[in-house]
Amino acid sequence: MKYTLFILAICLFTSCNKDEEADYTVKNETEIQDYITTHNLNAEKSSSGLYYVIEEIGTGKAASPDSYVNVTYKGYLTNGDVFDESDSNGIFTNLQQVIQGWTEGISHFNEGGCGKLLIPSRLAYGNSSNGPIPGGSVLIFDIQLKTVYDNLETCLKAKNETEITNYITNHKLEAQRSDSGLYYIIEEEGTGIQPTANSNVTVAYKGYFTNDKVFDQSGSNGISIGLDKVIKGWTEGIPYFKEGGKGKLLIPSHLGYGAYGGGSIPGGTVLIFDVNLIKVNE
Repeated sequence: MKYTLFILAICLFTSCNKDEEADYTVKNETEIQDYITTHNLNAEKSSSGLYYVIEEIGTGKAASPDSYVNVTYKGYLTNGDVFDESDSNGIFTNLQQVIQGWTEGISHFNEGGCGKLLIPSRLAYGNSSNGPIPGGSVLIFDIQLKTVYDNLETCLKAKNETEITNYITNHKLEAQRSDSGLYYIIEEEGTGIQPTANSNVTVAYKGYFTNDKVFDQSGSNGISIGLDKVIKGWTEGIPYFKEGGKGKLLIPSHLGYGAYGGGSIPGGTVLIFDVNLIKVNE
């Protein structure tokens, strides 16, 4: 995405003054009606003032205003200027964490559905500008609802899976995937003792995110630690190597720090580790 609009959207929306929003109600309504007429759209209007066009309602699970979803979209102004656009993977989000026009609008669709949302400013960013979006702007979104998830955990697993496979593709890596969702790359298997999930080991490592920002790194002598006292991705991943082995672990958040994170690691984050298994201590 060009801009991170939706994660902060609810904060921006609730900070708007209601009197300021009202200044744009008539202007926005006229602007939307003119757009619909000019583009010959068959749009429906909700009681909130949102307009939506259902091109395909979809045949899968219905979205609700508190659903976790995966959506592809293009956002633009009524003059056609594009201010944001997802890639083909879409975005993964909870509909309680986006602008009100999305919270309501996406819930008109089922999985596989597509259409348009025409959102007056009071259901978006109100009187406040946001990046390339001027205050008081009507927003139009072409959307496709790809998937509706039952909960945060299933949404994060899908999001992390997409993030990891994209990283592997972009970096031309050859990785193996375990049943748990862990990906690992054995660069050197090693020739010494192979640890178990309960072993105490000495490992040198560098930990970083998929944007390559390093969050932790050991010295060349490594650290000694019990594999039953670390994140699940290490407990499972390190025993794929023998002493002297080197490689990478690509760890989804459910095998790392979960949905809520820890320390400097945000919730739902994929972790990558370059590891060197120096010694199996016991």
